[in-house]
Amino acid sequence: MKRTSAASVGTAMAAGCVASHLVASGSSSLLGQGWVTGSTVGRPGLAERRTPNSSPAGAGAASMSIPAAEPPRVEGNSVPALAAVSSAAIFATATLAGRNRRQRAGTAARSARLQLRASMCKESDPPDSVRRKFEAICANAQDRICAAIEEVDGKGKFDRDAYDRGAKPGGGVARVLTNGNVFEKAGVNLSVVYSEMPQEALKAATERGVDRVGVKLEPGQKVPFFACGLSSVMHPKNPMCPTMHFNYRYFETDFGLWWFGGGTDITPSYLDEDDMKHFHGTYKNVCDKYDPAWYPKFKKWADDYFFIPHRGETRGLGGIFFDDFNTESQDRHLEFSTACLDAVTEAYVPILKKHKDDDFTQQQKDWQQMRRGRYVEFNLVYDRGTTFGLKMLSSGVGRLESILMSLPQTARWQYNHTPEMGTKEEEIMACFKKPREWV
Repeated sequence: MKRTSAASVGTAMAAGCVASHLVASGSSSLLGQGWVTGSTVGRPGLAERRTPNSSPAGAGAASMSIPAAEPPRVEGNSVPALAAVSSAAIFATATLAGRNRRQRAGTAARSARLQLRASMCKESDPPDSVRRKFEAICANAQDRICAAIEEVDGKGKFDRDAYDRGAKPGGGVARVLTNGNVFEKAGVNLSVVYSEMPQEALKAATERGVDRVGVKLEPGQKVPFFACGLSSVMHPKNPMCPTMHFNYRYFETDFGLWWFGGGTDITPSYLDEDDMKHFHGTYKNVCDKYDPAWYPKFKKWADDYFFIPHRGETRGLGGIFFDDFNTESQDRHLEFSTACLDAVTEAYVPILKKHKDDDFTQQQKDWQQMRRGRYVEFNLVYDRGTTFGLKMLSSGVGRLESILMSLPQTARWQYNHTPEMGTKEEEIMACFKKPREWV
């Protein structure tokens, strides 16, 4: 029988250990977990609608079986050879054990980086494009805000519904929490869209309408565009806790035009002036770091935008709102959008913590439900994002569940209701009828 050298024995045993280690540690499991799924590299859940650790049996490399190498035999006077074999085996085992520890320690960090880098943008979009940068800003903010709200709620957890657009590029991630301790419903939705919008949809997408395109459109001509946005509405149970909404978005047409839009606003059912000073003061501080003229301009824009004409009152007590915004460099606009998103929890969470355990009566709950009715009226009739989404349904890129995510689970319409003079309800109605300055 052929003699085998100690070196080759050690190498073979090490190879066997490595092969066994690869199978045991699941080094190829990223493929089986759905991180690489055809054209959706790094996009878990978008191609096969499965999350990590839910790979179907026999899928990809997760089903591979790599047998360990059989240790070769050693003949004759083998004491030196066995000593060498033992040393080589110990060295290989120690090396692999160290690698295993390092791999286990790095698994969470690698997974986080993969999720962070997961993109719904086209592969042809450069890594340093505004499209990818803005999507990453929104994705990071979505995770951070959802985690903060879950902590405040103490019970509710955000579901994660990742969706694609079939054969079309783009997609989205809807995060919705329902029936928590604090929140009746809270949603944070990330969306990436590539499509062509009809001219009537463009009128809804931007305040300037078809004039925004920069070229003369023929009758019926559609506008190719890219859009990415993060939108949220949070409806607490306690009527002393206000509803909060934010939306930040980036539009770009194939004609070379781009603009940013968005804002954050608050809708209380009862007035707490200190809360309003805190909320508005937070966003004034953000705006002032870029331009002191921005807060008064964006605050008035919010008061005007969130007005319900058929009621003659505002939806809530405002905040900031801006649209068709491209007066600065793209990098500066990205920085401002990031700062606004970072301020969401700073502006809102302290108010929640202050009021989430307040006592309230059934009459106060009924009033909250009537104010939610106003919220529904504005969103379905006037809100630019809702109407744009509904007009895009026919193109195959709109998603109804995401479009209507902003609506509360419950609302109330009471015939010919007028708050009594001198009540807390009448006090805040005066603010809805005539907007005030809070800072």
